[in-house]
Amino acid sequence: MRDHHVGDLVVVDTDADVRTPVGIVTDRDLVVLVLARAIDPGTLVAGDVMSEALTTVLASEPLYDAVCQMRSQGVRRLPVVDARGSLLGMLTIDDVTRFLADELAVVSSVAPRQIALEKQALAPLGV
Repeated sequence: MRDHHVGDLVVVDTDADVRTPVGIVTDRDLVVLVLARAIDPGTLVAGDVMSEALTTVLASEPLYDAVCQMRSQGVRRLPVVDARGSLLGMLTIDDVTRFLADELAVVSSVAPRQIALEKQALAPLGV
């Protein structure tokens, strides 16, 4: 996790070409459940510390619905699955924040553009 700068790992059950998420291990799980208790991590497997109450989101769901799920479930990470339930990726609160910041930046450029167009339209004719 440190080498790839990720805060979580999704544990999957693989059946043919479907990778069904069954749990998640977060950096916080490792700190609270392992390091704080001075447990030797070499004696554990992912299933020993993973959170099994896993909330997922369909790739086809609107972002707003995914954010509502994050809020209602109190999670910052949602595994994204296809219609078969196979893991496709991870949606994080950081992803949502970056997306919204980009969208707000676009919206904030509307007013200056509108003012520039109004000034151009109000320029004296024949000048």
